[in-house]
Amino acid sequence: MKVTIRQIESFLGVAEAGNFSRASRRLGIAQPALSQAVKDLEAELGVRLFDRTTRRVELTDAGREFQGSAGKALEDLQLAMGRTRDLAEQRRGRIRVAAPPLLAAVVLPYAIAAFRGRHPGITVELVDVGTEQIVEAVTSGRADCGLGTFPPGEDGIERVILMRDNLMLFCGYDSPFYAATTVHWSDLGGHPLIALTRDSGIRLLVEVGFETVQLPMKPAYEVTHITTALALAEAGLGISVLPTYALVAARHHKVAGKLLIDPGISREVVLIHASGRSVSPAVSAFSTVLRRYAQKLTPRETN
Repeated sequence: MKVTIRQIESFLGVAEAGNFSRASRRLGIAQPALSQAVKDLEAELGVRLFDRTTRRVELTDAGREFQGSAGKALEDLQLAMGRTRDLAEQRRGRIRVAAPPLLAAVVLPYAIAAFRGRHPGITVELVDVGTEQIVEAVTSGRADCGLGTFPPGEDGIERVILMRDNLMLFCGYDSPFYAATTVHWSDLGGHPLIALTRDSGIRLLVEVGFETVQLPMKPAYEVTHITTALALAEAGLGISVLPTYALVAARHHKVAGKLLIDPGISREVVLIHASGRSVSPAVSAFSTVLRRYAQKLTPRETN
């Protein structure tokens, strides 16, 4: 079937006006073109839609039947087109973001609030899960995008870099490192270490730092959450090497963060989406806002 939108609009216009000349003026179509569109539609359907007289055209039974269905179909199509335009112009939609708990707490609330201020018709849903669950959520379609740090070889995802995160030393106020501006990795020898468990990507980077300066790494404590490591450091039970964004959580503890150097070790915080799937305009716009707030997590001075 080769029925066109123009033919349906022409038919509905004539049915409403009851006259070809009035319909042509309302639709802004030349009357011969309007008449031809209706004739083509009748030919395609194989039925007369109008009974024509010298003064007026009247719907046939088939025409009345077609008018109801065609009017609803055109209305649905216009609604669908309007909704699609809204999505393209970022006036409506939904974004589901997966992120690890600490990043979800320190950057996403502010980014979401700023984004909603610009795009009130777009809903942002947050799923705070472990890093190992984020990739699966994104590749399975349960999340539109994911925030975090991921191994370089992860399959099925594409990345947008948001910020570069440096490893820092976190210590309590009574620590000998408290007065320092920066700390060398080689200075960490002999100090009790509060480390994250081996399923954390941060742990691997900390091990690299100790190996680079040829120091043995023997954690006094191994914990799962960054906030737990900060609490132990606050209690004077040791020092901890954590990402820069832990500074935000550190505000609630009596601890200080010091940049670690020689070597300087960093990693990329990225926004991921599934490979082979188009990124919606809403996610692209959210990525821009999120990058700005993520970059605020890296201080210019880390005294």
